[in-house]
Amino acid sequence: MKCPCCSSKLYAECCEPYHSKTKHAPTAEALMRSRFSAFAIPNGDYLMNTTLPAKRKFHTKEELQEWGESNQWVKLEIVNIPNINQVEFKAFYIDTKGNHQVHHELSVFQKIKERWFYVSGVFLNDN
Repeated sequence: MKCPCCSSKLYAECCEPYHSKTKHAPTAEALMRSRFSAFAIPNGDYLMNTTLPAKRKFHTKEELQEWGESNQWVKLEIVNIPNINQVEFKAFYIDTKGNHQVHHELSVFQKIKERWFYVSGVFLNDN
């Protein structure tokens, strides 16, 4: 199966090794892609485990899992990588009411002991 992150690679050769914990994402972009795939599959454990430990109190694994399950994740577009720890992306999905949505965000990541973590994101307006 093709990877949900739209890399054009097979899932087994792209995000699955990160999801199965056999490898860690080597870059912020790779982590961003693997997190999109984790919403699409969905994999709430992975989403929680790749959130910066200090930020985990703002989320629950169940909320992350439900957000993945309740939407149909269509496409990921990497818009820009302004620096080593930021990724601007658009996540295209269909919500529970059947409406097409675009989640446009500039995400910040932090590397701790050779592992990347999601820190926070700023929603960007397409207007």
